[in-house]
Amino acid sequence: MLMQTALDSGSARLSALREELKKRGLDGFVVPISDEHMSEYIGSYAQRLHWLTGFGGSAGSAAVLQDKAAIFVDGRYTVQVRDQVDGKLFEYVGVPASSPAKWLAANVGEGAKIGYDAWLHSKGWVEDVARALAKKNATLVPVDGNPIDAVWADRPEPSNAPAIVHDDKRSGRSSADKRAEVADWLKTEGYDAVVMSALDSVAWLLNLRGSDVERTPVALAYVIAHADGTAELFIQPDKVTPELAQHLGNAVTIRPRETFEGALGELAGKTVAVDPNYGVAAIFHALEGANAKPVAVRDPTILPRAVKNPVEQQGHRDAQARDGAAIAKYLHWLSVEGPKGGLDELSAAAKLREFRDEASDMLRDLSFDTISAAGPHAALPHYRVDEGSNIPIAPGSIYLCDSGGQYLDGTTDITRTVWIGPGEPSPEQKDRNTRVLKGHIAIARAVFPQGTVGGQIDAFARQFLWAGGVDYAHGTGHGVGSFLSVHEGPQRIAKITGAQAGSDQELMAGMILSNEPGYYKEGAYGIRIENLVLVEERQIDGQEGDYLGFETLTFAPIDKALVDVSLLTGEERAWWNDYHAEVRRILAPQLEGDVLTWLEEACAPL
Repeated sequence: MLMQTALDSGSARLSALREELKKRGLDGFVVPISDEHMSEYIGSYAQRLHWLTGFGGSAGSAAVLQDKAAIFVDGRYTVQVRDQVDGKLFEYVGVPASSPAKWLAANVGEGAKIGYDAWLHSKGWVEDVARALAKKNATLVPVDGNPIDAVWADRPEPSNAPAIVHDDKRSGRSSADKRAEVADWLKTEGYDAVVMSALDSVAWLLNLRGSDVERTPVALAYVIAHADGTAELFIQPDKVTPELAQHLGNAVTIRPRETFEGALGELAGKTVAVDPNYGVAAIFHALEGANAKPVAVRDPTILPRAVKNPVEQQGHRDAQARDGAAIAKYLHWLSVEGPKGGLDELSAAAKLREFRDEASDMLRDLSFDTISAAGPHAALPHYRVDEGSNIPIAPGSIYLCDSGGQYLDGTTDITRTVWIGPGEPSPEQKDRNTRVLKGHIAIARAVFPQGTVGGQIDAFARQFLWAGGVDYAHGTGHGVGSFLSVHEGPQRIAKITGAQAGSDQELMAGMILSNEPGYYKEGAYGIRIENLVLVEERQIDGQEGDYLGFETLTFAPIDKALVDVSLLTGEERAWWNDYHAEVRRILAPQLEGDVLTWLEEACAPL
C-alpha cells in the first residue's frame, strides 16, 4: 500500500487507483457518491468520490479508465465541479444529457472489464450499464472489496456512536405498532420478509436515532422484518446501549452488522421485498444466490413515515417556533451588521448556528449544510460555502440563506432572501422577488381535491415568473422528515412528472413539504422564499368530495425591502399581513429588547 504522503495530490490518488485496478485485472472502475444504504448524505468513511477528485457536492460520480477519466454531475454543480476538480485529470460530463453508461460505452476498449462496488449501486444501474457495455463486448465486474479503500490509507472508520431511543412521546407510535403494520402488509402482499436498508426506514420502524451521518440523525444498520411481526436489526454491538436493547424488546433480534450479507442467505426459498431505490445490487445478488425470490417493491414504511401523526405534527410546530426565534435574531443581526461590511458567508453561517444553539437544548445538528450565499453565489441553488469559495457579504446587495435544524421533535428547513443595505434593490430585483413571493403565496393558499399530486400544483408557484419570461430549475417542494431526513419522499411538488420524480405521489393529510419557489440570475443574484407546510383537510361550504390545503409551519419575517407592493393583489397583501401577525404572535414572547423592536417593525402590515 502506498504511503498517504505520496497521495496528497489528485494526480497521485488517481495513479494509485489505476495501479490497484491493474493488480485486479480491471480496465476501469466507477466511483459514485453513495453508501451501502443509498443515502443522500453519507458518512466520511464513504466519501470516496471526494477523496479521489476533491468534488464536495452531494450528487455525482466518476468513471476511471487507464488512459482517461470523467466526472458526472447535473446542472446544480456545473460551476462547483470546475472549481473543485482538476480538468486535466477528469473530463466534465453533464447529466442527464450524458451518463456514466453512455460515456463508458463510448470510451472503453473492446472486451474491457469495468469494476463496480455492488454495495454502492442499485440493481437498475448495474443492468443499464451492463447493457451499454455489451455493445463493446465489455463487462461489468463486481469487485471484492472497494479498490479505493485499498489505496486510501487514512480512510475514516464508520462511526461507532451509540444509537439512541426515539421516545414514543415524540414518535407518536410504538415500534411494536409499526412492526405489526409492516407484518400485515407482508401477509397481504404474500411476502415472507422485507429488507430495509434505508437508514431512515430503520430509524422510523424501530424508533431509534443516531449520529452516524452528519445532518441526518440515523444509525448505520439494516433490518429484516418478518411477516410474524419480528425483526432482525443488524448493527455494530458496541452501538447498542442497555436502554436501546430494552426498548427493542424480545421481538427484535440484534445481530452484528457484518453478518447482514450472510443473513440474506438464510432466506432461501422465501419471497423477500426489497425497495429498488434503496436496496443495493449486492442485496439482490445475495438473495438470488441463496435461491430466495427478491421482489422489487416500495419500502412499506415510506408512506406511513411521510404521513405524520398528531404527535409528530405538534412536534414540528414546536420545533419551528423555537427555530423561528433563532432566525429572527439572525435576521436582526444581519440588519445591523450587514450594512457595516466585514461579514462573509462563513462568518454569517457560523453566527446563525450560534443563534440556533442558544435557542434550544433540543437541537442535535443542522439538517443540512447552511447555504450562506452572497451576491452571485445566491444564483447557485445548491451552493455550499467553504474556505475556498467564501466571499464577503457586500453592502448594497442580496444575500440568501437556506438553513435548518435537527431538533428532537422536528426537522426544520427555511430560506430567507434579504437586502443588505444601504441603498435600495433595483426594480428588477424587486420585481423578481415579488414574483417569487406571489408564487409562494399561491402554494400556501392552495386548496385542492383529494387525489391531487404534487406535479399538478407546481405551476401555481411558477405562473407569475412565467408571465415575466423566467423560471427556476429546481422543484417547488420536497417532503421533510420528523427528526429524520430533511429530504423525504415520496411526496414532492415539481413540474417533472413520472414515478421517479416523486411528483405523481398523491398529497395526503399529514404530509409535510417545503414551499420554495425561486429565481436565479447567473453571475448576479438569486432569490428563494421557503417555508414548510403541512397538508391538512379543508372544509368548504357546499363542497362535493374531500378537499385539502396547507397549514404553514414556518414563521419568520420575509424581507419587505425586496417587495414591490404594487404587484400584490388584495388577497396577497391580506396573506402577508395575516402571516406576519402570526409570526409576531409566535415569536414575540421569545424575544426582547432590540430584537423585539425589530420584529415589530418587520411584521408591520403592508
